[in-house]
Amino acid sequence: MERHITVPFDRTVSESLSAGDYVFLTGTVYVARDAAHKRMTEALECGKGLPFDIKDQTIYYMGPSPARPGRVIGSAGPTTASRMDRYAPALMDLGQTGMIGKGRRSEQVKEAMIRNKVTYFAAVGGAGALLSRCITSSEVIAYEDLGTEALLKITVSDFPAIVVTDCHGASLY
Repeated sequence: MERHITVPFDRTVSESLSAGDYVFLTGTVYVARDAAHKRMTEALECGKGLPFDIKDQTIYYMGPSPARPGRVIGSAGPTTASRMDRYAPALMDLGQTGMIGKGRRSEQVKEAMIRNKVTYFAAVGGAGALLSRCITSSEVIAYEDLGTEALLKITVSDFPAIVVTDCHGASLY
């Protein structure tokens, strides 16, 4: 099934998605990789808040590259999601509803997805240049010192992805 989804989305939308659905995401998505996830986790452990309200948000595990002249962002392909597995359950428990990456997830992540009604989308690895054309704006919102690992807020338009693991536990893996 092909679906057009506005991001952010709530648990009701997540519950309506099934593994294998093709989706086109439009709206706001946050970008965070290993180092940003580590900083967010440390902030939470110290009783501080996150740099953005995570409720109903989607995080893209993206490996961005510098933008060429006239472009919003450079190549924007997915990175291996399992690198974020130690951090992901805590963020889902705070209300995150979507993740975009590539590759399998741990049992702990899958359990947290079911518990919190979270959807895991896969973006096509190796298609970063094409995916970047779906990003209409990009701004660093935290951890600028991390360079390409900084926390970004991006706007996407018809960003293609596949529901690879749904919130009911079904997975294409």
